[in-house]
Amino acid sequence: MTTPAVGDVAPDFSLSNQHGQQVRLSDFRGRKHVVLLFYPFAFTGVCTGELCALRDELPTFQNADVQLLAVSCDSMHSLRVFADQEGLDYPLLSDFWPHGTASRAYGVFAEDKGCALRGTFVIDKEGTVRWTVVNGLPDARDLHDYAKALESL
Repeated sequence: MTTPAVGDVAPDFSLSNQHGQQVRLSDFRGRKHVVLLFYPFAFTGVCTGELCALRDELPTFQNADVQLLAVSCDSMHSLRVFADQEGLDYPLLSDFWPHGTASRAYGVFAEDKGCALRGTFVIDKEGTVRWTVVNGLPDARDLHDYAKALESL
């Protein structure tokens, strides 16, 4: 599947967070903008750095108007330990089974690695993709880029 472009309707999904609760993208429609962040694996250097940077600037990415959702193909149980270890108080969503379904819907699943690429999608309250970037596995994203995208909404 191809990566949704700016102006496309964001594909809906329902995934378990690190606490086993189902989170649906469509639950935020009409209520909040969403920063949807796909990352390869918990407990790895670049991913941990990116997710901790978001933690350190969380009010920008999770507030009355914005919801941060971080998705990987790790199991819900691994994500719980990772969130507790790193103090991550935002939803870490498990795309573990069926393996990579949400990542594939967004065109960011690396078949040869079995994980998501570093894809970020800023989705407005109507469910439309307003900004996106996809980086390869080793290439960290600049969270200030998507902070600027949120400011323009």
